[in-house]
Amino acid sequence: MNVGALVTLVAAVHYFYMREFWVQIHSSPMLYRYIDWSITVPLQMIEFYLILSAVQPNISRGMFLRLLLGTIFMLAFGYAGEAKFVNPQMGFVLGMMGWGFILFEIFVGEASSVVATGQNVNKYVKEAFGTMRFIVTIGWSIYPLGYCFGYLMGSVDDSTLNLVYNLADLVNKIAFCLAIWASAKSSTLEGNKGALLA
Repeated sequence: MNVGALVTLVAAVHYFYMREFWVQIHSSPMLYRYIDWSITVPLQMIEFYLILSAVQPNISRGMFLRLLLGTIFMLAFGYAGEAKFVNPQMGFVLGMMGWGFILFEIFVGEASSVVATGQNVNKYVKEAFGTMRFIVTIGWSIYPLGYCFGYLMGSVDDSTLNLVYNLADLVNKIAFCLAIWASAKSSTLEGNKGALLA
């Protein structure tokens, strides 16, 4: 919960900066957006590791490192492409590879197998993991679509793209945190009922 709260706090602070940038300069706050994502997205990946390690302490640190490296790869090449440090199409493709690596880990890698076979993984952790996985798959698809249609193709103007990114961040980051909160609350309530019955 603390990491989820930190994600929303960091995002809120950055959105104040991005709002002022947009109001004063009337230009996309791309740099501020990537600064925000470079902090909040790795924290979200840490949340995958934390909810699983809370119930299955013998998880390897390799899972954490793979999620973190996939995130860094995705964001670094996304930014490099948008800032034109590398060819924008190449930045897009390499950024998508980082996202694909994350999806591989949470659908068929160690994270997925821990959820499927972990002896201490209760139904609430499975539900939270499933919701978080849905957010990373469907919710995050908005970002590469924005990059492709807004930046590479130029078919979406900055104001529309900013609105879409802002709404996506709002929903994705808060939903991530709420999924963990619901899991922790339900699991705790079930544990308390069991203690009362005993």
